[in-house]
Amino acid sequence: MSGVLAPEPLKEAANPARGEAELRIAGEILVLRPSFAALVAAEGELGPLFALVERAAEGRLGLSEMVGLFWHCLRARPERLTRDGFAEAVTARGLAANTPVLKTLLGQILAGR
Repeated sequence: MSGVLAPEPLKEAANPARGEAELRIAGEILVLRPSFAALVAAEGELGPLFALVERAAEGRLGLSEMVGLFWHCLRARPERLTRDGFAEAVTARGLAANTPVLKTLLGQILAGR
């Protein structure tokens, strides 16, 4: 897959105290952090975050919305990682693998940490 990561050594792990979550893509752990800047960027693309949480609770959150939230919350975005490659890799992981990560981020949005 073009734009997808090649395996690299494990970097700094996610810090649950900061509301971070880990996402394994192509053998590499990417850390998602729902910082203020990340959530503002996500909201600019996806609309109000409370509405996003409501759609998720109702089972109406679209795959593109989940990928968009994940993309904006990446703590560090490797240069070789493209948005399309990231979207393909997240999709390939499947809903079951992505749900815990999504749950963590949505929980942080609601908690306001």
